[in-house]
Amino acid sequence: MRRRQYTRFLALILLLPSFAARIRAADPAAELASFSIFDGIDLAELAKSDVKTLHGPPSSGRYLSVQSCYVAPGAPARQLEALRQWNPTQHRELKVFLHGDLPSSPTAANLFAKLDRALANGPSQALTEATKKMSRDLQISEAEAKKFKGGSVASFWSDLLAARAKLFVSGGSAAQPPYDHTGNAIRPNEELKALLKQQDKIRQHFSGFLNGTGIGRGPGGINPELYWELMDVDDQGVLTLGAFYKRSDSGQAADVLYYASGGYYVALTLYQMWPVTVEGKASTLVWRGDMISSAALESLHGVERLASESVMVKDIARAITTFRRDSGGR
Repeated sequence: MRRRQYTRFLALILLLPSFAARIRAADPAAELASFSIFDGIDLAELAKSDVKTLHGPPSSGRYLSVQSCYVAPGAPARQLEALRQWNPTQHRELKVFLHGDLPSSPTAANLFAKLDRALANGPSQALTEATKKMSRDLQISEAEAKKFKGGSVASFWSDLLAARAKLFVSGGSAAQPPYDHTGNAIRPNEELKALLKQQDKIRQHFSGFLNGTGIGRGPGGINPELYWELMDVDDQGVLTLGAFYKRSDSGQAADVLYYASGGYYVALTLYQMWPVTVEGKASTLVWRGDMISSAALESLHGVERLASESVMVKDIARAITTFRRDSGGR
């Protein structure tokens, strides 16, 4: 009899974690509080307000993070699809000059036509001049630098971006060459892993999803949608490569910028979405976490670091507000 009671007690103990998980899943606000900086969210009040954006837990060195949350109309699937389709180039204040999708087998031809025109204008001219001189500020590998023979700048970058995108398809961020032309061998996949190590609660919450993406390692089980952009970072033209992952069944998504020609090393944005009902209407509670690694942050302390955090908070809040307006979220 005692053995039977012990067995039943042991079975109950083993069931507690899954029971707790179901309880959390049934209460999105509680689940949000379990891994984020947002505690005690009132869904009704949040639905009436603008996006809440705050700097994340303290980070060290070259890492910085920001977290946001808001309520949007409709189901999570609608929000995920809107994210996938959104093109930020329509809004000059977001400083994204070019945005293009890439096929699963990228080629330089997918990029050249647009780059040839864009690299002669505005902040992009600085990138053009840096390329002609093969400046040590360019985040490329030594092997990539040797391929520039003084010819077309657009051709050089088209070939480089296409080659890096192909490597990402075959081996994830772990296959990316280091930024050793700068004299400091920064490896993108190591930077992505370091971002997540800085945010342990977030890493644990998204562990299953992240394993599916292969972020910071090799390819995962979720096929990403690839893209490239030309943007303005601190008045400098920066070329970047990104991959967007999503899982509609869990309401999770990730936007990983695994290559940048300058300005920052890597950036990662994670999303968690829950279906909620607010005032009788089907809605979505959205949490967004932005993490960035940048050499420019390493020397910042005290007031200067706080100022950088404030700028990042404002930039992300502006981007989310613009996205919500475009997607009918506000």
